[in-house]
Amino acid sequence: MRTEFEKDYHRIIGSASFRRLQDKTQVFPLDRSDFIRTRLTHSLEVSSFAKSLGQNISEMLLKDKMDESFLPSYKQDVCDILQCAGLLHDIGNPPFGHFGETAIREWFRKNLSLIQYNGKPVSEILTEQMREDFYHFEGNTQALRVVTKLHYLVDEHGMNLTKGLLGTIIKYPIASNQIVDPKSQSGQGRQSGQITYKKMGYYYADRDVFNDIEESTGTRGCRHPLTFLLEAADDIAYKTADIEDAYKKGCLSFEKFLWELNEKKADVAEAAYSQMVEDLQKRYDKALERRIDNPEIYALQNWIVRIQGRMIQCATGAFKEHYHEIMEGTYAKDLFAGTDVKLMMDVLGDVAYRYAFISKPILKLEIAADSVFRFLLERFVDAVIYYDTETDLNDVQKKLISLISENYKTIYKIYSKDKNDTEKLYLRLLLVTDSICGMTDSYAKSLYQELNGIA
Repeated sequence: MRTEFEKDYHRIIGSASFRRLQDKTQVFPLDRSDFIRTRLTHSLEVSSFAKSLGQNISEMLLKDKMDESFLPSYKQDVCDILQCAGLLHDIGNPPFGHFGETAIREWFRKNLSLIQYNGKPVSEILTEQMREDFYHFEGNTQALRVVTKLHYLVDEHGMNLTKGLLGTIIKYPIASNQIVDPKSQSGQGRQSGQITYKKMGYYYADRDVFNDIEESTGTRGCRHPLTFLLEAADDIAYKTADIEDAYKKGCLSFEKFLWELNEKKADVAEAAYSQMVEDLQKRYDKALERRIDNPEIYALQNWIVRIQGRMIQCATGAFKEHYHEIMEGTYAKDLFAGTDVKLMMDVLGDVAYRYAFISKPILKLEIAADSVFRFLLERFVDAVIYYDTETDLNDVQKKLISLISENYKTIYKIYSKDKNDTEKLYLRLLLVTDSICGMTDSYAKSLYQELNGIA
């Protein structure tokens, strides 16, 4: 009795890949607090916001009759797709948050030309796109790989999700060798200035999957329309949650936060922004009047809920305003560009970065995480270079190969069959990134300690 989109939800919820998000960093790695968000709780919040946006957009399309092809029955499908997309959007992220992505990229940029395979640097053997896949590694790209291949349940097709959902989670519909800096004036045609061309959306190894999704959904090289709503939901979730988490961790006081907002208010003459700042002060004053024990967190949390509602309203209005551009694939910005909340979102992001992301506790943990990534990448890459070749591995290399998930090795064997030597080498390197991205924060840390003999 369930639709295919409803089946997607249950497949995701029941997957091990989704459960691992409970032990993956959002901002604060390996945090012991039960309040601070993990990738799992963040994904649940994004899922909720995305579904709300889907409801708003669907009702708007039906009420205003903006698109005669949009039928009433589509509303539930849109909501189901966006709800599932929110759950999936971070499922490919490596341990230790966004720093993990940076660590993987930098390691390959530094070492790929130093690794030898049959007497030649690996960077010279791989094709341009293969190299760029590692130089521009992305958790979003890994997510597509996880759900279409690596989640080996029934067969090599991953979770067997609907094409509409898969199209929605592809934020950047280009290959790694087609990336265009959105701030640059270079680039060809529509690619110049397009936010959707700033990162890659699929690996060379998954090009057939990507092409099939494009053909099935009719996106023709453009971003799926629902992706704009998924991105907006993600922005709403982390822009507000990072502030709340930073406060709870003691990185940012209420007084300092209010001071930061007022400093920006003094620099700009924007009525909407000023109103939002004043609303925070009013909520704090109200908490004092009611003699609430912790007026700061009361005011902050209530204000955040209010701001989130305003962000949802602005994203809905922007989608309506640019609907035809979005459907034609010509819209080049995010849904908050030019809205009343854009300035506030920028300020929230800046404050979170300065008080949380570059705070001493985070920096110390990232330095430690860098050691973990460098060690794991060095040892596992060394082990896989000659794996599945006629060259014998030494005992340590064999032991390291045995630590890689049998599911991942099965996927490698299925997709490397009948491939040339270059592509097999590339797939073996992906086997390493697949393995590391599948690790939780705690597992990566404990594996590093065990392999180094650290008690």
